[in-house]
Amino acid sequence: MKIKEIQDEIVDEFSLFDDWMDRYEYIIELGKSLPLISEKYKTEDNIIKGCQSKVWVHGELKDDKIVFTADSDAILTKGIIAILIRTFSNQKASDILDANTDFIDEIGLKEHLSPTRANGLVSMIKQIKMYALAFNSNN
Repeated sequence: MKIKEIQDEIVDEFSLFDDWMDRYEYIIELGKSLPLISEKYKTEDNIIKGCQSKVWVHGELKDDKIVFTADSDAILTKGIIAILIRTFSNQKASDILDANTDFIDEIGLKEHLSPTRANGLVSMIKQIKMYALAFNSNN
């Protein structure tokens, strides 16, 4: 599935909820389905800088696609990174670099997060793009 199709799917899912309490619940549920990072990758190098909670992201190249795993010590943050992992994992580096992240604004995520969480979200996206950049330049 292409990144844009996954993003559209996420926007559709969020449109089913009328209020933000339900959306928060949904984000927390998504966090429970996150492909968890191996303990050996829970290192300082994999911590996202700029997040108020601890978030670890690890990416590795498998068959020309980057597979991401992640974890967080905060349940809402875990859900946020789960959305990003769902969108960008198992995609080609060049596609991740070309992808836009407008869908985050479409679901209203940034505006409903505290400023520190919104900064954390931006940092998570940056980190995913950095992995893509690194793997893309290796090709």
